[in-house]
Amino acid sequence: MGRILAIDYGLKRVGLATTDPEQIIATALTTIPAREAVEFIRKYCQKENVTEIVVGLALDLRGNPTDSTPLIDAFVLKLKAKIPKVQIFLHDERYTSKMALDAMIRGGSKKSQRQNKENIDKISATIILQSFLESRKYRS
Repeated sequence: MGRILAIDYGLKRVGLATTDPEQIIATALTTIPAREAVEFIRKYCQKENVTEIVVGLALDLRGNPTDSTPLIDAFVLKLKAKIPKVQIFLHDERYTSKMALDAMIRGGSKKSQRQNKENIDKISATIILQSFLESRKYRS
């Protein structure tokens, strides 16, 4: 098995999370500037044997596309062009930023840590990845 990489895509920043090689545990990885994301992800996939990528899909409360959806679609096309051998999945990311902030509060994070958007982005990616892993269990 290889790792699964999750992406919380944003125009400014991209939060990343990954699994262990056995695809059991989701862990926050890093946050990078959006303009560097495709190349960073390409290199990471080669180095760490990533077999799948999960990209958070921006939907509104009713499950309809948002203004961000076309930007995410364009980002996914770039990834597919640069990393054609890795399967890419889209996964609902509704509420992940709120869930990330709540998790930080429950975990005792200081206010300054919660205000750092980079922390929220990588925790959001972790929540996307954990949700994806759990949805797989129920599909099997």
